[in-house]
Amino acid sequence: MTDSKKIELDILGQVCPACLLVVLREMNTHQRELKNGEARLVIRTDHRDTTRTIPESARKMGYDVEVRNLETCYEITIGKK
Repeated sequence: MTDSKKIELDILGQVCPACLLVVLREMNTHQRELKNGEARLVIRTDHRDTTRTIPESARKMGYDVEVRNLETCYEITIGKK
């Protein structure tokens, strides 16, 4: 997932379900690029529940997901499987 264009989305301070809705909208906007492997979506969040809800939804849509726990936030990367 590292050789593609990085689309960054900062949802720090937001809580579910708003986080999930914002991410789903962004995934739909960039669907072609994500599915073709031309881009990956990198999300920064500080709401722990999103580390479960966002990856679960993305995987159901056929994407590969990586979740990292950084010092100040979580980083969720979504891209082509």
